[in-house]
Amino acid sequence: MLERMLRGIAGFFIIVSLVLAYYFSHRWLWFTAFVGLNLLQSAFTNWCPMMSILRKCNVK
Repeated sequence: MLERMLRGIAGFFIIVSLVLAYYFSHRWLWFTAFVGLNLLQSAFTNWCPMMSILRKCNVK
């Protein structure tokens, strides 16, 4: 459940930032890059900040 929620949140952040970049400012793409880099580093380190946040919220 925790990993499914993480993927859902990451996908939501990416879609929202792309929409914001399209309608408001291309600088929102930096947020998209940030989310992507976090996903990439978590593949190698097995640690993700959002996982820590979800665990503190008692998501199992």
